[in-house]
Amino acid sequence: MNWLDRYGYSLNLVAVLLWPFSLLFSVAVRMRRKLYQWGLLQSEAIAAPVIIVGNITVGGTGKTPLTARLVEVLREAGYKPGVVSRGYGGQSKQWPRHVTADSHPHEVGDEPVLLAQRCDCPVVVGPDRVAAARTLVAAYHCNVVISDDGLQHYRLQRDIEIAVIDGSRRLGNGACLPAGPLREPPSRLRTVDFIIGNGAARDGEYLMSLRGDTALNLLDPYITIALPGFRGSVVHGIAGIGNPKRFFNYLRHARLRLIEHPFPDHHLFRPEDLRFPQDFPVLMTEKDAIKCRSFANDDWWYVPVSARLDPEFEEQLLRRLATIAMSKGIHRGKVERNRKAVPAKSGVSQS
Repeated sequence: MNWLDRYGYSLNLVAVLLWPFSLLFSVAVRMRRKLYQWGLLQSEAIAAPVIIVGNITVGGTGKTPLTARLVEVLREAGYKPGVVSRGYGGQSKQWPRHVTADSHPHEVGDEPVLLAQRCDCPVVVGPDRVAAARTLVAAYHCNVVISDDGLQHYRLQRDIEIAVIDGSRRLGNGACLPAGPLREPPSRLRTVDFIIGNGAARDGEYLMSLRGDTALNLLDPYITIALPGFRGSVVHGIAGIGNPKRFFNYLRHARLRLIEHPFPDHHLFRPEDLRFPQDFPVLMTEKDAIKCRSFANDDWWYVPVSARLDPEFEEQLLRRLATIAMSKGIHRGKVERNRKAVPAKSGVSQS
């Protein structure tokens, strides 16, 4: 259990003592956002509509599966989407980087490789998301750009903001870092276009559920086992994600007997990390499998999940996107390559 899991999701003495620092952090992030709104810090537009998929909490909330589902929705509607990401943890010496299913996660990050494997669309990563987004438009002629994370990356102007919330942990104790898990104050949610509740949704939010009932073998993904096939035997559960408990609870819900092995988010696995005295099957997330496949054993498995979204949300998103695309002179299936970027609205939502 990390620091925020221990203290950031309840009111406790440590959180109370850190509260003044949280207030300072909150003031700083509010002011930074205002500087972009006032034009004192420069945000930049690109020729295609930009959809931000982000959150206001530290840790995983389900942004990557949501991004993968949005790619499907947009492609089915006739758009040509592309994905940008920071490439967290990537050690490349040159940015932006084009990501393929065979890219090494050490170079470009684990989540971009997962998206490249799952989504039939271009993926470009780099700390400068503006440059990455422009690469998608120039090199691949994408007419919609989805940013996996980046709600606080205000230099990239955005047309639609989607915030994802963990349906069970919510906003923790409601405090910003370091007393709580928030990157921005809760009031920030009033300025986004859509709020997605992962696992549970309240009024004004849209429900997202994650489903994955089959385990795939790391050495040969064509070998599969339905999760009920592991019932009656003990398994090692591996999770190097923002909220490992979500994966462990998912396996327990499938009535598996589990030995938990949580790791930090984006952990770069080594063979010694997965050497256990008990010789039981190993089940891990799809993101972790990307980094473990090169040294996997034949009894290691991963459980891919897919996002299911409220049909009303998908309809409202497409309706809003169509209006934005029309204002930018973009039609489904093509984008004007040399058109000067003109923002459809301010790069930062007004509070």
